Amino acid sequence: MAVQTERYGDPAVREAVALRVGEEWGLELPDSFFRFADLLAALGPVERRAFEDLELSPYGVTDLFADPSALPREGLDIRVHGRYYRDPPEFLTFLHGGSGGLHFGLWSDDGRVCDGVASYYTDDGEAIERRHRTPLEAVRDRIEAVHRDLADYAADGDEEELARLADLGRLRTLLTGIETGERTETGLAYSTAYGYRRAPVDATRITTMDGAGALVSGATALDRPPLGAADDHRFGTFMEKLFEDAEAVRAARDEALARAAAGDPAEALVLGRDLHRASYGRAEHEAYAAELLAVAYRELGRPALAGVAAAHHLHRALPNVDVLRAAR
Repeated sequence: MAVQTERYGDPAVREAVALRVGEEWGLELPDSFFRFADLLAALGPVERRAFEDLELSPYGVTDLFADPSALPREGLDIRVHGRYYRDPPEFLTFLHGGSGGLHFGLWSDDGRVCDGVASYYTDDGEAIERRHRTPLEAVRDRIEAVHRDLADYAADGDEEELARLADLGRLRTLLTGIETGERTETGLAYSTAYGYRRAPVDATRITTMDGAGALVSGATALDRPPLGAADDHRFGTFMEKLFEDAEAVRAARDEALARAAAGDPAEALVLGRDLHRASYGRAEHEAYAAELLAVAYRELGRPALAGVAAAHHLHRALPNVDVLRAAR
């Protein structure tokens, strides 16, 4: 949906967007999301051109700035707007990244409070990254990656690339006036300092196939290691082979449900997330994922995520995830 720039900064619109997201998704939009809106509101013609040159476009929940009361198309649930097939319930799209289905989402482990930003390429099924704390960190990272690529051409005196680099600098200046101003590096130096580092092992999260991990304590059937401690290729290969065996999948699902009934929903959550990730074209796996996630989120006291998971299960086959229509 097209959004007039000034609406991003309109206090009444911002309040209405926050209220709608709270009512429909159960999520409290973080201050960092509204700092992202501050950037969008401040874009002049040059900065907007540079933003578009990054192949970034506001999408998903950000579309509500055009009309906070917008309704979904008939028969659909607003919670699936901008929700791609592999998106876990914890992921709420706010920005599209161009080719490959790259998109960025606010991440919430409990369905109430946002805990950073996630992103991945939906077209190729790459792992979800959760290395950005805020939306503007994600945009800044994209600015410096493009700067890094343009620098070689600009160094040869290419006038077009020099102009693009100058526009990018204007956008950076605008962004760093809001956030990340303490990071003085640019281009390759920025990527080296903040982008290329391997994330440390996170003992609070359990490894999942999507790469984001699950925030839960308890035992798992495979004694899964903490996020970052697994051999991702080996783990993914093992799970894919397991999912080819229908009897083994049913047995794994039964065990996860039994563990949850005994008071430990950890296996239900991680197996549910894995099946959600890898169930494309397999109706039985989709059904197992929906069942396991419903149980896990209920036991963990995460009803908002249970609602998102249920809505997504009903609409996972949508050919177009842009489901909003203007309110009448």
